Amino acid sequence: MRKLFQRLGVFPATIACVLAAFWVLGLIVLPQATMIERSLWWEERPADAQQAAQALDQAWMEQARLSLDDPSPERDARLAEVEAEIARLEQVETKPVRAWGLSNYLRMSGLHLRIFLWTLGASLAVTLIAFVVCYPIAWAVATAGPGLRGPLLLTGLIIPYAVNELLRIFAWLILLDREGLVNTLLQGLGLPPVPFVETGSGVFITMVYTYVLFMVFPMLNSMETLDRAQVEAARDLGASIPQIHRRVIIPHSRPGIAIGCIMTFMLAAGSYAVPWIMSRGVGGDWFTQLVYRQFYEANQWNVGAAYAVTLLIACLAFVLVVMKVMRVSLREIAR
Repeated sequence: MRKLFQRLGVFPATIACVLAAFWVLGLIVLPQATMIERSLWWEERPADAQQAAQALDQAWMEQARLSLDDPSPERDARLAEVEAEIARLEQVETKPVRAWGLSNYLRMSGLHLRIFLWTLGASLAVTLIAFVVCYPIAWAVATAGPGLRGPLLLTGLIIPYAVNELLRIFAWLILLDREGLVNTLLQGLGLPPVPFVETGSGVFITMVYTYVLFMVFPMLNSMETLDRAQVEAARDLGASIPQIHRRVIIPHSRPGIAIGCIMTFMLAAGSYAVPWIMSRGVGGDWFTQLVYRQFYEANQWNVGAAYAVTLLIACLAFVLVVMKVMRVSLREIAR
C-alpha cells in the first residue's frame, strides 16, 4: 500500500483504493453475502395460526349476521360475545416468522439434483471441447511472427464478437434448427437431418463458440512469453511435436490454460440464454433455468438463493481442482 501511494501520489492512490474497495465489496462480497443470507432462512407460521385465521373469519361472518339479520332479543349479548372473541383472536400471532437452518439446501429433489450434476458435467464437456478447439488457435497466433498473420487471425476471432451475444445465439439457432441452413445442406446431399436442437448438441456448439475468446486469450498470453529457444532445443534433441507440446509448451502455459478453463466452465455453468434459446424447451433443462424458475415462477426466493449458492460452491470447487491439477497458485493466475 505504501509503495502504491509513493508511485501514484496520494490523490490517485486514494481513488484507486476506493474503486477497488467498491469493486470488491459492492460487486462481489455484498451480493454474494445477501444471497447466502437469503438461502439460510425461510418463513414459518405459528402452529395455531391457520386455525386462528379460520376462526377469525367465521367470527367476522357471525358478527355481520348478528348486526344485520338477527332481530332476536339475545342479539346484543351474542354480539358482545362474538366481538370479545374477535378481539381475542386478533391477539393471536398469525404473521410468519423466520426460521434459520439448511432446510432450503435439503429441498432439492432427485430430479433437480440430476439436472445439477448434468449441468456440471456438460459445463466440463464444454470446457474440454473449447480447450481442444482453442489450443491450436492460440499456438498459431502466438507463433505467427512479426507479420500480419497474427493480427489477422486475432481480428478474425474478435470481429464476430462486435455483434450482440443474443443475436449470435439466434444466428446459431437459425443455422442448426431442423429447417436451418446446416440441415438443408445435409438434405441436399441426400443425408438425414441432424437434430441439433432436440438432442441438445446445439447448446454445446453455441457455448463453445460464445466463450471461445475466454479460452484463447489467456492461453495466448502465456504462450507469447515462452522462449522459442526452448522449443528449438527440444526439436534439436529429437523431440516430436506432441512431445514438445506435452513437455515444453503446455507446462509453460499452465496459468493461461487454468484461467481459460476456469472462465469457460463458470460461464457455461452460469449460462441461461444459450440453453434456453438453443433447446427451445425440448433439449433438457440446465440448472440455471431451475434457479430462474424458483425465483420468478415458483416465487421461492429462498430456495432459489440456495440453488444459486450451491452452483457457486460447485464453481469454486472446480477452481480449486483446476489449480491443484495444473499446479498453479493465485499469484500465477493473477499475473
